[in-house]
Amino acid sequence: MNTTVIDTVRYTADGQLLDIHHAAGSDAPTVLLWHGRGPAERDVLGALAATVARLGATVIVPDWRPDATDGGRPHLAASLRFTWDYVTDPARVVLVGWSLGGRAAMATALQPNPPEGWRPAAVVGIAARYNQPEPLLGLPSPMAVCATAPPLPIHLVHGTADRVCDFNNALEFQSVLADCGRPAPLTELTTDHSGAVMAEYAPELGRCRPVHGGIPYEEGLRTANVIASAAGLPIPGEKPRAGG
Repeated sequence: MNTTVIDTVRYTADGQLLDIHHAAGSDAPTVLLWHGRGPAERDVLGALAATVARLGATVIVPDWRPDATDGGRPHLAASLRFTWDYVTDPARVVLVGWSLGGRAAMATALQPNPPEGWRPAAVVGIAARYNQPEPLLGLPSPMAVCATAPPLPIHLVHGTADRVCDFNNALEFQSVLADCGRPAPLTELTTDHSGAVMAEYAPELGRCRPVHGGIPYEEGLRTANVIASAAGLPIPGEKPRAGG
């Protein structure tokens, strides 16, 4: 398996770090990937980010602190600004989030008044709840803004065995999007909440950790393929689409 080059950068004044998983191609698309509720857990997404990088996208994974007094939302906003400055064309960036980060990513992408007029090339929500408000920039829930959502590609990924964010919430969100004329594919994984991002919960650590084998890894590969496809990359083993 090919390895990827990782740079670690401090991107906020209060010392938050982010990892940049570099793709081999010089003109690779860029993915900004937000972790969930656990504070400073960019490492949890390390296996997934490295896999997406091997598929051809540069992946930026920031730490952020949902446990902070301000909910960590300034960290997410700072990671957006870092990414816009890092890439040549911010319009090519794909925004992806897992769990709480997934709701934040979806709300950011679908809001009526995007930050500095920016929208991602596509958005991917992984194992998230979409029917609750998102305080980042004072946003309503993703479901609440479906009717005014822009025509950008929306992708949903969720494990049917998820006991943290119920799979039925993703089904409901998909239905609401369709009713608003915004169809979104939903990739159903046969795994739990952490398995959707190539990770597992470790009781001895009290947090999740990345995995490199078993069902979480195999199902996480499907998540990686969804992200890579959203970034416009060919997926190994898949036939090219007609006209592609």
